[in-house]
Amino acid sequence: MQLSEHNEPNFSVNRFEKMLKTNNVFFFDSIEFERIIEHYLDLAKIPLAKKAIKIGLEQHPNSITLMLFKVELYIFEDRLDVADQLLNKLYTLNPNNDELYIQKATVQSKRNQHKEAVKTLKIALNLTDDKADVYSLLGMEYLFLEEFENAKKCYQLCLSEDNQDYAALYNVIYCFDFLEQHQEAITFLNDFLDTNPYSEVGWHQLGKQYLSANENKKALTAFDFAIISEDTFIGAYFEKGKVLEKLERYQEAIENYLLTLQLDDPTSFAYLRIGKCYEKLDNEEMAIQYYYKTVHEDPLLDKGWQAITDYYYKLKNYQKALYYTNKAIAIDGANISYWKRYAQINFKLSFYEEAERGYQKIIELGNYELTTWLKRSDLLHQLGEINAAIQNLLKGLEFYPENAEIEFRLAGLYYLANEPQKGQYHLVNALQEEKEYVMILEELFTRVYNRKSVKEIIDKYL
Repeated sequence: MQLSEHNEPNFSVNRFEKMLKTNNVFFFDSIEFERIIEHYLDLAKIPLAKKAIKIGLEQHPNSITLMLFKVELYIFEDRLDVADQLLNKLYTLNPNNDELYIQKATVQSKRNQHKEAVKTLKIALNLTDDKADVYSLLGMEYLFLEEFENAKKCYQLCLSEDNQDYAALYNVIYCFDFLEQHQEAITFLNDFLDTNPYSEVGWHQLGKQYLSANENKKALTAFDFAIISEDTFIGAYFEKGKVLEKLERYQEAIENYLLTLQLDDPTSFAYLRIGKCYEKLDNEEMAIQYYYKTVHEDPLLDKGWQAITDYYYKLKNYQKALYYTNKAIAIDGANISYWKRYAQINFKLSFYEEAERGYQKIIELGNYELTTWLKRSDLLHQLGEINAAIQNLLKGLEFYPENAEIEFRLAGLYYLANEPQKGQYHLVNALQEEKEYVMILEELFTRVYNRKSVKEIIDKYL
């Protein structure tokens, strides 16, 4: 039986590929070439799209649409000058073709000429029948220019043309959020839902806005409507679970998270949240079971390993907490949060050398929090590494100059190192900054604090 376009959806594509294989020349009308090219572009088969354009233009040299496909490929390949030249040529042939202006704007946008792109798209807007698409492109150009009010208006106009354009809806809300117009976003979404009551994305976004405003019960209602509109909407179940957690309705939250596991492949986030809920319900056996599932599903999720180590840390089972922290470090040795846990747990186990190593690693990884410098210094002091403790604090002082907590420690350490002049210098600095912190010297360097010469300096400033 001979194939025809009626009984074979890909008739034109199959016939075109047969032509390429046999080197025969078949004739296609320009509409068929457009379908063939769109097919290959959708599949990102660029070489075949190029061949179709070349042969198409050989058979239909005056086809503006086929030449515009050529422009599109030039833009894709970043050959902007060539694309521009061809667009100028096409303009002389058909100056009222909206697609010419859309492609011209794309070239301008790629050259970071966003204001020019806006002007060009406004011309396209007056020529096109597909205003929603042009409003969307205009919105994107305004986002590049950080003109969020204009971008917001464009996406709202886009939605008025096509209320199913969820990308436009997300972008409208992004603009509201950036402008911190949360109440306005809620008003807009309620108005949108008045005319689109079964928009699951609209209800979902409204729920998130209510959640940001801490209106948890309203958020819960909105997510319920999102689920009613689309009962397989996984995002709505997740968000509803999070609200239920906030309302301390942990068993219901678990049920919603479990539903997401039934609707799609399991996620580490769902397992983690279920574990957290069980922990809140004091069901330790189920909590740890789901924490294990979390790290099994995604070994790189730091929150999963933290949940396990925190769980055992809370139970004061420091050996097990350390075991899982070490496993996490073996997977991702550059994760600062793992090393923080490592240092804290080793300190609890009185493994001070290992705890100090943890804080050293944190600094090496680029974390320069004040507490890191202080804790490492105190551990080095405890280990009798006075000079190392001094060098650590001097580096810390570069990030936190004139910090009393560092200065008092340096004062005590220099006195211990038999460098009283330097000790006095840092002691005076510390007293001038925060004399109330003298308790640091009293608690950590009691012998130094009780020296007569030190007491005299302290009394002078107190």
